[in-house]
Amino acid sequence: MEKSHTLTGMEIGETAVVKRLTIHGAMRRRLLDLGLCEGAEVKCIGRSPLGDPSAYLICGAVIAIRAADSCGVIVRRI
Repeated sequence: MEKSHTLTGMEIGETAVVKRLTIHGAMRRRLLDLGLCEGAEVKCIGRSPLGDPSAYLICGAVIAIRAADSCGVIVRRI
């Protein structure tokens, strides 16, 4: 069985597929609107100098997401 990870745990340059979102409310809606839905491919492309937020390539757009929000996105590394 594959181990689940979160966006927060991704290394720079690593690609993953979204398995599910565990976050709720307005932030869940925002992440879904940005394309972070089940089956979406996401790549970590960088981090700010202090480590938060991180930048992700999602559906052709670069999006910065804080660790507090990205820990609610469960992914499968590829």
